[in-house]
Amino acid sequence: MHAVILAGGKGVRLRPYTTALPKPLVPIGDEHAILEIVLRQLSRAGFTHCTLAIGHLGEIIRAYVGDGSQWGLSIDYATEENPLGTMGPLLNLRDRLPEHFLVMNGDVLTDLDYADVLRRHEVSGAPLTIATYARKVHIDFGVLTTDDSRVVAFTEKPSIDYRVSMGVYGVSRKTLDAYTPGLPLGFDELVLDLLAAETPPHAYEFDGYWLDIGRPDDYDRANAEFTSRKSLLLKGA
Repeated sequence: MHAVILAGGKGVRLRPYTTALPKPLVPIGDEHAILEIVLRQLSRAGFTHCTLAIGHLGEIIRAYVGDGSQWGLSIDYATEENPLGTMGPLLNLRDRLPEHFLVMNGDVLTDLDYADVLRRHEVSGAPLTIATYARKVHIDFGVLTTDDSRVVAFTEKPSIDYRVSMGVYGVSRKTLDAYTPGLPLGFDELVLDLLAAETPPHAYEFDGYWLDIGRPDDYDRANAEFTSRKSLLLKGA
């Protein structure tokens, strides 16, 4: 099984932690970087090959990870000279990828079964599978629905349930055929194109542990929770 890890972003929202380190290498706990945890998980799930899409401070990632043999993986690299969006780096890799593969952000902390995501993607026949997570937002105000300046409905401090992308995807190579290598391609653009073509993505619903380390508050939470979650995230370590 093959995974592509997107590790080329500048981590602007996570500054100052990312001033000198690429975001996937910020430490979690006393011993591990986020990317190391991800690579250990992929290896344990049965993945044998990973491609790291690197850009900002990419040479530090390359020096840290090497060829991946310390985790039982074969790792190669794709360097992003200019920002290409979430899915854009895949276009330059298309000829190096198998028919179905996993794509994920390099800053995700989760106990998601990556192998099952890819297996379910293959079985679904969908062009894209999106791992999703349930979120709830509490609105601290009374919410009005209006029509032509008339209030037609009112809800006091409602909660809204919705599902978000976890930053983990199953992708089929042919899904990328319509796009030009070297040009940016965002996840949002790809999803909207698939919906417009009436070839919708498949949703892989997950309700375990997931934390997207995008902001300093998220990073602080990850470190606070890691000791109690380590056996869950790094089984057998």
